[in-house]
Amino acid sequence: MDTTTAPGAPLKVTLVLGSNRHGRFGPVVADWLLTHLRARTGLAVEVVDVADTAALPTSLDPGPEARAALAEITPKLAGADAFVVLTPEYNHSVPAGLKNLIDWHFTEWQAKPVALASYGGLAGGLRAVEHLRQIFAELHAVTVRDTVSFHNAGASFDDTGHPKDPTAPDAAAKTMLDQLTWWGHALREARERRPYGS
Repeated sequence: MDTTTAPGAPLKVTLVLGSNRHGRFGPVVADWLLTHLRARTGLAVEVVDVADTAALPTSLDPGPEARAALAEITPKLAGADAFVVLTPEYNHSVPAGLKNLIDWHFTEWQAKPVALASYGGLAGGLRAVEHLRQIFAELHAVTVRDTVSFHNAGASFDDTGHPKDPTAPDAAAKTMLDQLTWWGHALREARERRPYGS
């Protein structure tokens, strides 16, 4: 099967929305991130929402229930060239639903870049980001250096879902997505030349 990508083909980026908590703030931040992603030429954007995986068991038993829960999600991860993972921080770490979704996949993450965006209270979700760096390293993914983080996120956005002061977050998003795009193209070309692990 020919796995080469046509020259000039869009870079496929999947945004993973990592919270499934009732009353979550994540969709507000995700919509803002999607605006930045969709404003860039040469990207094809998909979304995977952890809230859509409520039926995914934690036993990692690949039975009918798990296959049904993953039927629409796994192809979006497998087909991606790069990821943006948006996470809040729960008890100094990653939400359980996000960790479960990550753990259900392996080759889908391999040799691909992951940008990490976070939100929360005083820490802005950065402790969860540092845990995700360790997790994705184990899965042979490459996390980009720069992040986007919203401290006291609920107070940082207005009623229309826009940052009250967009200067710093817009600059951070540009830097993060510049890095993600570079790594996305570089690793896609590398995977086409030599399958990862060979």
